[in-house]
Amino acid sequence: MSMSENTQATPAGIDHDPYAWLEELDAQRSLDWVTARNEHVTGSIGATYEFALKKSAIKEVLDSDDKIPLVSSVGGYLYNFWRDADHPRGVWRRTTPESYGTDNPQWETLLDIDALSTQEDVPWVFHGSEILRPTYDRAIVSLSRGGSDADEDREFDLTTKTFISPEDGGFFRPESKGGMSWITRDEVYVFTDFGHDEHGKPTLTSSGYPRIVKQLSRRQQLSEARTVYAGTEEDMYIRAFHSHTPGWERDFVARSLAFYRSELYLREGDNLTLIDVPLSAEVGVRQEWLLIETRDEWTLGETTYPAGALLVTRFDNYMAGKRDLTVVFSPTPTQSLAGASFTQNYLTLNILDNVKNRVEVFTPPTGDSNAWERASATAIPALGTTSISAVDSDENDDVWVVTTDYLTPSSLYRVSVTDLLNHDTLGEPLKTSPAFFDAEGLSIEQHFATSQDGTRVPYFLVSRTDTPRDGTTPTVLYGYGGFEISLTPGYSGGLGRAWLERGGAYAVANIRGGGEYGPRWHQSALKENRHRAYEDFAAVARDLVTQGITSPQHLGVQGGSNGGLLTGNMYTQYPDLFGAVVIQVPLLDMKRYSHLLAGASWMAEYGDPDVPEQWEYIKTFSPYHLIDEQRDYPPVLLTTSTRDDRVHPGHARKFAARLIDAGKDVTYYENIEGGHGGAADNDQAAFMSALAYEFLWGRLTSRG
Repeated sequence: MSMSENTQATPAGIDHDPYAWLEELDAQRSLDWVTARNEHVTGSIGATYEFALKKSAIKEVLDSDDKIPLVSSVGGYLYNFWRDADHPRGVWRRTTPESYGTDNPQWETLLDIDALSTQEDVPWVFHGSEILRPTYDRAIVSLSRGGSDADEDREFDLTTKTFISPEDGGFFRPESKGGMSWITRDEVYVFTDFGHDEHGKPTLTSSGYPRIVKQLSRRQQLSEARTVYAGTEEDMYIRAFHSHTPGWERDFVARSLAFYRSELYLREGDNLTLIDVPLSAEVGVRQEWLLIETRDEWTLGETTYPAGALLVTRFDNYMAGKRDLTVVFSPTPTQSLAGASFTQNYLTLNILDNVKNRVEVFTPPTGDSNAWERASATAIPALGTTSISAVDSDENDDVWVVTTDYLTPSSLYRVSVTDLLNHDTLGEPLKTSPAFFDAEGLSIEQHFATSQDGTRVPYFLVSRTDTPRDGTTPTVLYGYGGFEISLTPGYSGGLGRAWLERGGAYAVANIRGGGEYGPRWHQSALKENRHRAYEDFAAVARDLVTQGITSPQHLGVQGGSNGGLLTGNMYTQYPDLFGAVVIQVPLLDMKRYSHLLAGASWMAEYGDPDVPEQWEYIKTFSPYHLIDEQRDYPPVLLTTSTRDDRVHPGHARKFAARLIDAGKDVTYYENIEGGHGGAADNDQAAFMSALAYEFLWGRLTSRG
């Protein structure tokens, strides 16, 4: 998307910004500035022997053939996307369940992304696939140029392992943010940039996402597709999808008005019927069941359902006007719902209790009963992170279970729901990742810090059991704190090799804005209350110092995207708490964010900077506007990606340029590929990771 499509004629907040030219993504002046900063990094940190060692160690983890190949079950095959040293961009492949259970599965390569990139001279990144049901012989494959969110869709023949060209009747969607999904073998839904509609209006929303969804038949041009639904420019995203569950085939149109506000319509022919639930609720439909997860308190008749509850009822009855809802989960002060997954005959719930997982299983009622039978899964480990998902909800009651923590490599189990309920352990894992670092002498602790308003904030600490409590340990504090995303323990071979094995400590803060305690935890740090997330994070930093783990000169902070906004605020508001700061793919200019790329879609989180009353509080957490050239700041590393079409690289560019001109200690690196993830392949990912760890280690150990 060009700058002209993302800015107004007189862009808000840019009139008196001397660094506004850095928002010009591909302008030669901007690229020359980026090149100069990149060359400085590659000629300094990137040229050291220690950096080369750490990059190599991290890349070895990413390229390892011994990692668990996570799979999805479709039509009797298990599909996987895999990257290693021989396939840096990856291969899409499949095997049988029987072969997958062996030590050396026999994989059938479907699509080699490296070979495709060479053949077409395009740096393709695989964005996923959707396989046609019930024949399983065709797929829609999504490919991104350099890792951007914008991608294109192509029809792929799973029998011949070739793309079907549009000239031969294959479905194709040109590059744009959007998507394509199967209805039947000869019909798809398409939601994308159609140019302009019949009224001359753009077919993208102000956030740059699809405003219109159409039904396209084979051999039709996009211009000939029939409009199914058209939203408004103020909406966030419009899409449609077909449920292929045998015996329960249905079509739906999903309208996202903003984050946390959406509508779901049942499509029957040309008729769309709204599923009448609160806009903030999340809705799921599975066979005869309708699931409603509340994000706000909801009063229905004489009953009030709390925020964070999961309600279930029969779909047809609800659409007919009945409101006999059953509560299968209701939050407590320490509990939240982390996920729900149907198998063929059960509903499994993954619950967080003080940021620790447990699983409950519900058996649906029969006949006219509304009573769901509930049982706890006794086989789930008490510590660490557990994820659970159905293997094939149309075929069986098996689930994939993955367990891990900061020091324990992931293990994958395939078990039946009845085994979850009737055994005390998961048994032998189907697959286990190797240990990539020596965890001997390391321990995991959970602590609670007290925030400025008295709120208890949990955080995890990974350190050596014999760590001296004298404040000398180099420590990285990581956080996110937004969009109801929870941070739970997970194994990272790169972190272990590049940081923990060197004697560093690692902490993760579960601050407000996240989802660790459900919607209330998230909503308590929205908009005018954003400061609470930053106060929580600062409280954790101080607690690490109080415990003697570290001290400000040895404490570093790291975060990306919304976490980059978090660390940007730590840098500008709490510089005395940290010895070094890493800010990755960040939001930083909160006056301009809603006019850049996908920024308009995040106003439910941060507010609208063009409304004067809202700018009054937004500017209190806009790092770009909080810079004080006369103040002392810790050394800072800023990284971003030229191909990031979600968070504009101009945020990081302008912030770095202003600080450099003020004489501050700034290290800046912009990866040309990578999209919002910051890297398009394992080599790039290893470089970016090693850069952050080497920067932190060098800055946090250089002072006594």
